[in-house]
Amino acid sequence: MVKGTVVSAKGFLAAGVACGIKKSGKPDLALLVCPKGATAAAMFTTNRVVSAAVTVCRENTAARKVYGVVINSGNANTCTGTKGMADARTMCRALAGELKVGAGEIFLASTGIIGHSLPIDKIRAGLPVAVKRLSDSPKAGMDFTRAIMTTDTRPKTAVRTIRLNGKIVTIAGTTKGAGMIGPNMATTICVLTTDAAVSKLLLGKALQKAIGLSLNRLTVDGHQSTNDTAMILASGAAGIPLIGKSGASYRAFERSLCEVADDLARQMALDAEGATRMFRVEIEGAASPAEANKAARAVADYDLVKCAIHGGDPNWGRIICAIGSCGVRLNPDRLTCWIGGVCVFRNGQPTRFDARRVSRIIRQKEHVIRVRLGAGKAADFCYGCDLGYGYVEINAEYHT
Repeated sequence: MVKGTVVSAKGFLAAGVACGIKKSGKPDLALLVCPKGATAAAMFTTNRVVSAAVTVCRENTAARKVYGVVINSGNANTCTGTKGMADARTMCRALAGELKVGAGEIFLASTGIIGHSLPIDKIRAGLPVAVKRLSDSPKAGMDFTRAIMTTDTRPKTAVRTIRLNGKIVTIAGTTKGAGMIGPNMATTICVLTTDAAVSKLLLGKALQKAIGLSLNRLTVDGHQSTNDTAMILASGAAGIPLIGKSGASYRAFERSLCEVADDLARQMALDAEGATRMFRVEIEGAASPAEANKAARAVADYDLVKCAIHGGDPNWGRIICAIGSCGVRLNPDRLTCWIGGVCVFRNGQPTRFDARRVSRIIRQKEHVIRVRLGAGKAADFCYGCDLGYGYVEINAEYHT
């Protein structure tokens, strides 16, 4: 692991400015540019109601090369009708005009309040300012990250480097998201960059794997956003041969991409709205992979479990209740639960354990809940966070 930003990968420039969307005056317009063009792939929310930005960006994933990404925060541009669609296309055209490329060669995303018209004139005025500030400096990369934030309390970035064919390849990423996070997709906005050369087909495959094992395993409140977007751009600037088949180079690249995405997902869990700690639910002995996934999410989503974790309460009964009520197959006589490696419920019966020790485990920044269902051999996991007073405060006051 190394410190860095989205421009740690070669071939990218970034900027972040305040154009007046947010009343607070905080940065709200972010640009990422690959002057020579990047191979790109993206994934989006599966919510049936989506932002105009999601619709337009999905169309633009067909482009052979992508030259820029424009993202605004403070306004979701969702449920805004034909004006919203026109504004999303205007964002693409405006950046494309600055870069002298096609509007279809631009990715975009929006995040913020739903149902408000996008102040497109402010974005059009801010774009030239942001273009002039484009840089590959760490500051520019961090400006980009801060400009996509909403209720986040801190920026989230991750970088990995690997050696492929004798050269150093960098994979970098940033994300925002603190609430309205539920699997499929739990990303809100995630931007990944690499200076590897990867075919479009394999880049999409790697992104799907990485998101599937990280951000799609994260639930904060079980609520999926209308704007969730994850994208990856590959500049090829590292100078390695094209990764065009599923060989050793691809596997190494995919593994590192998964590490970056997992790092970002854990940062999101620890910065969730009102959260003070996170946990990982590991299910084993499930009848099928789907049921293992369902059980893990049931525990991570259960408000009573999340409240107990906030209070440091080793209340294993709530975990067992979540498992039993989610509809998965299990063997009651083999059902067993561990918290932080301490068995708190064994083979369907209470067992003696040191409650103070387990409480201390729960109060740590991170801990693991493991449950054996005794119904098969399948396993899966999910990330969750505690439910604190801050979550209610933030969301009660979010719009007002």
